[in-house]
Amino acid sequence: MITESVESALVELYAEVGGPASGAALAAVGSLARHELGPRSDIDLVLLHNGRSSTKINTLAGDLWYPLWDARIRIDHAVRTPAESADVAGRELSAGVGLLDLRVIAGDVELVKGARTALLVSWRGNARKRLPELLASLDERLATFGDAAYLLEPDLKEARGGFRDVSLLRALAASWLTDRPHVGIREPYDRLLDVRDALHLASGRTLDRLLASETEPVATRLGYSDADHLRRDVSLAARRIGHAVDLTVRAARQALPQHRVLSFVKRERKPDYIRADHGLIIHAGEVGLGGSTNPADPLVGLRSGALAAQRGLVLSPVTADNLGKLGQALHTPWPNPAREALLELLSAGPNVIPVWEALDLAGCIGRWIPSWESIRAQPQHNPIHRHTVDRHLVQTVAEAQRHLTRVDRPDILLLTCLFHDIGKLPGAGVHHAERGAPIARAAVETIGLNPADAALVEHLVRHHLTLAALATKRDHADPATLDALVEAVQGRADVLDLLRCLTEADARAAGPAAWSPWRAQLINSLADQTEGLLVDESTRLDVTQLVDLGLARSVQLDGRPRIRVESQPGGVQLVIAATDRLGLFSDTAGLLASHSVQVRSAVLHTVEGVAVNTWRVDKQVASDLPDTAYLVKQLTRLEGAETGILKSVQRREARAHGSGAVSNPYVELVRDASETAAVVEVRTGDRAGLLYALGRSLSEIKLSIRSAHISTLAGQAIDTFYVTEVDGSAPSEARARMAVEALTIAAGITTATVRS
Repeated sequence: MITESVESALVELYAEVGGPASGAALAAVGSLARHELGPRSDIDLVLLHNGRSSTKINTLAGDLWYPLWDARIRIDHAVRTPAESADVAGRELSAGVGLLDLRVIAGDVELVKGARTALLVSWRGNARKRLPELLASLDERLATFGDAAYLLEPDLKEARGGFRDVSLLRALAASWLTDRPHVGIREPYDRLLDVRDALHLASGRTLDRLLASETEPVATRLGYSDADHLRRDVSLAARRIGHAVDLTVRAARQALPQHRVLSFVKRERKPDYIRADHGLIIHAGEVGLGGSTNPADPLVGLRSGALAAQRGLVLSPVTADNLGKLGQALHTPWPNPAREALLELLSAGPNVIPVWEALDLAGCIGRWIPSWESIRAQPQHNPIHRHTVDRHLVQTVAEAQRHLTRVDRPDILLLTCLFHDIGKLPGAGVHHAERGAPIARAAVETIGLNPADAALVEHLVRHHLTLAALATKRDHADPATLDALVEAVQGRADVLDLLRCLTEADARAAGPAAWSPWRAQLINSLADQTEGLLVDESTRLDVTQLVDLGLARSVQLDGRPRIRVESQPGGVQLVIAATDRLGLFSDTAGLLASHSVQVRSAVLHTVEGVAVNTWRVDKQVASDLPDTAYLVKQLTRLEGAETGILKSVQRREARAHGSGAVSNPYVELVRDASETAAVVEVRTGDRAGLLYALGRSLSEIKLSIRSAHISTLAGQAIDTFYVTEVDGSAPSEARARMAVEALTIAAGITTATVRS
């Protein structure tokens, strides 16, 4: 209606000012040309002429523009010949795309038709040359304005999935390099146009960004009972448009010329497609169905998605459409092959995101996982989060890929990531983690997890925020903090590993602010401390469990130390097993320091008289470490009290003590942290011989280190020691105070903070 009214007024104006019927014409581009004018849209006009009388044309232009300006109508205007239009279109990409919509309003119809035909011919003739520029503009807009499908305040015009993307689709289709999108975009596009119109009316200005302050009145104008329902529809509409753009752009990229190696050897013609397992085929970078494959089989959909994600491909649009229309729900519980296919899909890292989106838009995800519909396109009113709830869950799954080799149960990690925020449903009330836990359990039971595993997923979902909350809001030195985390992980190191990886994946998926270096340091520090505590409590483990460590049994048999070097992400670690004795900790630390091996973190514990200690060091590859046989020999000599090996470290420590340097470490006797040991925490500036000095200070007063947690963060040592008498009994209050004083002196400090 707006377009018709404006166009009718322009026709009348052209006649009133004496616009000629031939040789000149008033034409429209932009939203007016496309019959999509909004209440506050600018009017884009071109006065097209044949170039024979510039004086008359300039007069006509003034007669047309001034009444519009006087009426305070915002116009973007130009006066050009067809040749000039073609020249502008060739030089300016945005102008070239806009002129493809050129449409006559009044005047010489044939002049406008001829100009538009010439523009289209030129566009098609230069399409391959201009395609890289067009696609670069798409990437630039995405980087600048983001993705309208997942933003709380999307720009309906510029963001991915907005109006500019639809213009790009039209331009690509006009180039004949690609077909029109298989995915229907007319309905979602019309939805966004309705939102824009309501936004113009509600705000009273030309506004294309759906600001939070305007969302409520826009929702009311469009008949929504809840503004979040409007946001959800905007998200889904932009998602469909963005997905169509991705598919079309991919096809367009294939039209670009590829570098080819010339060969005079006659080659056999390659097959048009590659056969994959389970009746699937791969053609032109797309996964499709073989002729005898039944799209109604839900297992086919899962396997198609898994194959596409694992190989970095996309689902054929026709295949996705067939899977959505014909696919059936899975039997409950899912058969093992279905669950395995889902996990294969989820384990693909970032490649899971576009495949999941395609399956979701086709309707497959909601059919397989009914609870997904409740959070689909659900907005998050949180500045830390950059995505809607459903996209955040899939992003978390993608971020978890880096941890799959670290945890004992990667399947549990992936499924927990997929459902950790499933409780973020509309409305207030129960916290989303508490609300989502039973929903997640029901979902994974449907997927086919056994009761114990389903209970673990439920527990992790319930506590998925616990580690981050304790790490960033509680004092790490407070035993209650550790106790709370120990309880949250059920006293199990494997559950702590899962929770730690879930926390990092969740934070990375939320955005940079949620996984800043500071927050990462706090979270990892608390997790490391708790890991040490859990290992300490594992002194109750039996010898058969020690055998799993691969070293302890050999030590028990012949008393000789054993060392294993393990490669880990970010470096290597040494697992050293030796018969426990007074001074073993300091001797080992001193030995490593004497070889310039700096300890970054360590988990040390003693079981059944055997110390099995893991030292994470600053070396990046195993070849940077001293020969392990040589280290074993030196450890054996240290057992025999041959301390000359440590002379270099002792001299270094003496120089540190005599340097006159002053620092202020924090040394604390942690009350009620253990009933069977005195727990002392030391925080001080790190140095090469620090661990040797700390351990030696305790052995000199005949106190034994039963377990220890060692970590270094930003040049600061944060070390916690569980100290006992030599016979394993807990030290008295006086003896615990002696430990604090000894550790304080050992740090080589002239002033210190000592807390008990």
